[in-house]
Amino acid sequence: MITLTGKGVSNGIAVGRLVFFERASFVVEKKAISDTAGEIQRFYAAKYTASEQLDELANTMTEKIGKENALLFEIHRMMLDDSDYLDPILKMIETQRVCAEYAVHECGKRLAQDFAEMDDGYMRERAADVDDVSKRIIAVLAGTQQTITAEDDPVILASNDFSPSETAQFDRTKVLALVAQQGAANSHTAIFARTMGIPAIIGLGVSLAPGLGGKQVALDGEAGVLYVEPDPDILEGLEKKREQILQEQQELEQYRGKPTITKSGQRIKLFANIGSVTDVEAVLASDAEGIGLFRSEFLYLGREDYPSEDIQYESYRKVVEDMKGKQVIIRTLDIGADKQVDYFHLPTEENPALGMRAIRICLTRPQLFATQLRAIYRASAYGNTAIMFPMISDLAELRRAKHIAGQVRDELTAEKIPFNPETPIGIMIETPASAVISDLLAQESDFFSIGTNDLTQYTLAVDRQNESIREFCDTHHEAIVRLIRMTVENAHKAGIWVGICGMLGADPALTQTFVAMGMDELSVEPSYILSLRRRIAAI
Repeated sequence: MITLTGKGVSNGIAVGRLVFFERASFVVEKKAISDTAGEIQRFYAAKYTASEQLDELANTMTEKIGKENALLFEIHRMMLDDSDYLDPILKMIETQRVCAEYAVHECGKRLAQDFAEMDDGYMRERAADVDDVSKRIIAVLAGTQQTITAEDDPVILASNDFSPSETAQFDRTKVLALVAQQGAANSHTAIFARTMGIPAIIGLGVSLAPGLGGKQVALDGEAGVLYVEPDPDILEGLEKKREQILQEQQELEQYRGKPTITKSGQRIKLFANIGSVTDVEAVLASDAEGIGLFRSEFLYLGREDYPSEDIQYESYRKVVEDMKGKQVIIRTLDIGADKQVDYFHLPTEENPALGMRAIRICLTRPQLFATQLRAIYRASAYGNTAIMFPMISDLAELRRAKHIAGQVRDELTAEKIPFNPETPIGIMIETPASAVISDLLAQESDFFSIGTNDLTQYTLAVDRQNESIREFCDTHHEAIVRLIRMTVENAHKAGIWVGICGMLGADPALTQTFVAMGMDELSVEPSYILSLRRRIAAI
């Protein structure tokens, strides 16, 4: 027996024959061309075909993976018309006089690398989407098609990695599980696997070699372990675990559609965090009571220029409408620190985490801030919306931000544009300073949401991106617990509600502590909703 360990990204147990995914193979060569105009026309023809394929894929996949997940293919199609993607390709064909395949391959690779090098995990994992689009165009240019497995019997499918397009099209009755040498935990590939209920493991490395093809394997998606030619006791243990998982799922389903309430009757709002429009399907499927953190910066990352008011408005409105009356709390721009964007032209800083970021950018660039606020307020006409300012550390900052929001409301009123003038405005408590003066900030806020990720790193002076000092990042440190407790007490004295939208919100070791503090809301990743509701119900 051989045991391979990677990272589980979709839970479940599977036993079957290992088969390596076969793709149509083609080598992209650098070929000189003489007719650049003709080559550009050839590229546009391939782009048109790829666009039609993506439209058809979006339509056929809606039922299979949900409307919001299928929206990814619409986003892929939009990428084909994005100047950030198109212009470098056209320029390379014209100036370097190379074939379209090579231009798409090289320019796509560079753009994907730009995403892969971003500090923000969500944007880093969008590199796979750029690569997926580029491969689709190259396949059209080369006159080939990707081959989806045609195995007669269900198999466990292996590859170096799977693209979102491939994963979405797999036949669930023929694919028992997915295993990959590479991959990312929050990629659309991983999301699709979870949505479709396909157990999956990534990051198995070169140990997942083609020579293992055809062998019997067993997979534990939760533990991230692949057993090649497993021993009988391993199979017995996995079967018991499968039964436990099924029982667990059945137990969790009992909490679907129910309020989040303790035995003594304490009511807590259980919301979800999202990073883009496409995450709403997971929120609705999780039975979350609302969205406690909508990270709006996804609209700014991976672009060459600022998103317009209308682009932002359409995204916010779609989420608000899809949530059908459930509250959507939109965090304003949180660029800077680990989320750098070239076109913002931010100064080079020795310590960007303590530099120009989040609300500081918005207050020093009021027109940028006002554009986003206009988009959010316009979306507020379509549902239950709230605005949340990040990184507030001073009362003056909150007042300046609210003043700009007031000016935006006046403009919209004068222009007779519909919006909800009573849209709540809250702030994130992310620094020791904001926690210490939370009594003052509460007087001028409609709610608090504690961002425990940043609060932890600023309180402990530990860079949470630095793996070498991970042992010094004690998320349960008494100083952090005291700051959270102080914030809750000050919020309640002022008559406003307070929640948590950082990683600690889903930490089972602290759930009882937060309930005892009187925490009003917890906002976590969608997959934690039902298990957290059960945990709270037992308190």
